[in-house]
Amino acid sequence: MISFDEAIALIEANAALLGTEDVALAKAAGRVLAQPLHARSAAPRVAVAAMDGYAVIDAATRPGEALQVVGESRAGEGFSGVVAAGQAVRIFTGAPMPAGADRCIMQEYASRDGERVRFAEGYGPGWHVRAAGSDFAAGDLLLGAGTRLTPRAIIAAAAADEARLTVAMRPRVSIIGTGDELAPPGEAHLHADAIPESVTHGVAALIEQAGASVVGRTIGLDDLPALEAAAGAALTTADLVIVTGGASVGERDFAKPMFAAHGLELVFAKVAIKPGKPVWLGRARGKWVVGLPGNPTSAMVTARLFLLPLLARLQGQPAGAVLHWRNLPLATPLGGTGGRETFVRARWDEAGLTPLGNQDSGAQGALAEADWLIRCPSGQPERAAGDLVSALPF
Repeated sequence: MISFDEAIALIEANAALLGTEDVALAKAAGRVLAQPLHARSAAPRVAVAAMDGYAVIDAATRPGEALQVVGESRAGEGFSGVVAAGQAVRIFTGAPMPAGADRCIMQEYASRDGERVRFAEGYGPGWHVRAAGSDFAAGDLLLGAGTRLTPRAIIAAAAADEARLTVAMRPRVSIIGTGDELAPPGEAHLHADAIPESVTHGVAALIEQAGASVVGRTIGLDDLPALEAAAGAALTTADLVIVTGGASVGERDFAKPMFAAHGLELVFAKVAIKPGKPVWLGRARGKWVVGLPGNPTSAMVTARLFLLPLLARLQGQPAGAVLHWRNLPLATPLGGTGGRETFVRARWDEAGLTPLGNQDSGAQGALAEADWLIRCPSGQPERAAGDLVSALPF
């Protein structure tokens, strides 16, 4: 067995960007930028008003003195003249500052009478002008390669004045769940000894959140020839195949054997963690293969810890881009750990992290409550409430 850190290092060293494609900005949300994005022009391109009010020459304006209103400046249609002493231009937020003017006095301080305006005492100290290039200059780097295009990043991408973006290709993922006992949700109650197949649904949801695309999902019986065929079909259509269950060494555990006929080469075979020791990673026919445990909690913990870093690498990000550990306080005590590094499921509230009472690898009800994983080194003694622990959003 290897350690968690060693497994992540192997993912970092072996996996790489699958490829790139150009997409319309409107279709780029959630994708990973493959090339640096630079601003086509400055923002704002010219000085603009930050408030509704009147554009004036500060040095030529005094409270109570009347100024002649000589025009109007609106966003998208500025005032074409030049402001002189004794003049003002009605201006709106985002509109270009007229030539000659250097200050915007808010309309709350203005008293207008026809084409003349006066300003009350106290209209400072702000000048309410956004200088040209005060947000960014032409050519500035707005987003680096490897940036996930969140809604906030999409704003910056649009501000760069680019209609199309070069992004990482979405990894195509196929999932194979194994087990004679599995039945589709909604049908399990109709069959004696059947259980609802839940793991592939949770893994599929995680994959989509990570920017990849699920192109196939199959539930296979514990029959090696049939599973070999399913593996071959999945390798034909996907960049990454995930198999859940069958990861132990029993006579009916076929997760690795089903890929052996397709030239499976292991990157790692198991990891010294709890839960999820049987997790493995390999390559077959040039495609990635991940083996996740069949127990729901083990499967989702290992998917969070290993599958998401792999998907990040395939989209041009470092594996660590999805492993942001934080030091957070415990709300209640945390028991000690044994000989393996342990990832304890916990929930968060204003008091801190509370480890869930049910840490069983097959738990499903408790899994829905868990929103953090607490990382506990092997042999860690009991920790007290208030102690800081390393935790990862789950």
